Amino acid sequence: MRKLLVLALVGLAAQLVDGALGMAYGLTSSTLLLFAGVAPAAASASVHLAEIGTTFAAGVAHWRFGNVDWRVVGRIAGPGALGAFAGATFLSSISTESAAPWMAGILFALGVYLLVRFSRPLRANRAAGRLRGRFLGSLGLVAGFVDATGGGGWGPVATPALLVSGRMEPRKVIGSVDTAEFVVAGAASVGFLIGLGSEGFLLPTVAALLAGGLIAAPVAAWLVRIVPAQLLGAAIGGVIVLTNARTLLRAGDAGGALPPVVYALLTLGWLVAVVLAVRALRRTRRARTTVDTARAATGGATPAHAATPAVPAVGSVPGVPATAPLRDTTRLAAADR
Repeated sequence: MRKLLVLALVGLAAQLVDGALGMAYGLTSSTLLLFAGVAPAAASASVHLAEIGTTFAAGVAHWRFGNVDWRVVGRIAGPGALGAFAGATFLSSISTESAAPWMAGILFALGVYLLVRFSRPLRANRAAGRLRGRFLGSLGLVAGFVDATGGGGWGPVATPALLVSGRMEPRKVIGSVDTAEFVVAGAASVGFLIGLGSEGFLLPTVAALLAGGLIAAPVAAWLVRIVPAQLLGAAIGGVIVLTNARTLLRAGDAGGALPPVVYALLTLGWLVAVVLAVRALRRTRRARTTVDTARAATGGATPAHAATPAVPAVGSVPGVPATAPLRDTTRLAAADR
């Protein structure tokens, strides 16, 4: 009973992170399950089965709020499902000893990516036009494969790529990726079912993760308004890096003084990333304060010389471009207050 309660708390924490960042449910859940000693394939299978429920709830909510671009969902979900099925089949076919470092390596790389991404703003290409189907298909295929083999990665791979394109509103990027993930999670679960059989799914674990995730969904909507996503992204990235570094060091039979040195260097890098995230967040808020002051001085109108100022917008919506035009960033300012 105590173990199920812990797993429910894992699902709750993962959903809180996912709700605030638009990603990392699978990353967080799989990392913590691996840390608890669950086999890699079973961890990924159980997380994806639980995600069928959580992503369905998230997709319905995004649809109700008008955050879904169905063209993007249609172009990315199919290839994502194929990639996830292939990844699940691959992970199911290798031994636990081989799968553990493979999965930990993917999670470690994605954790480093989160640290880098949220320690500095992204710069967007404000090119006009719609996203090409070839790009969406390739992105979905890669993100789906990484998601299934790593136990998570659909959001961290797909969301930033769409945000950097500059051709979609951040809210529609997150809504479309979350909605498409329902299909991806289903395809991965089918792949694990074929590769592992029904015994590959830890049903009590699935139920606990699902319960925690569903409870956290409305809380996450509140959390995103008070906790800046940039700080949360840097914080969770460090946890993922340190946790999976332990698995990689064990797989490499690293002993002696090496592990403490590695942990010390990774912790230092984590602290540096958090400091950079705080500095970027302060710059963002100062820039927005300047814009608000200028508007107030002109009676609510933006001065001609500042029609589209470059504001480094990294707030509660993940990956908002660092030089987004004012019309895109001012709508998001309330989320960081």
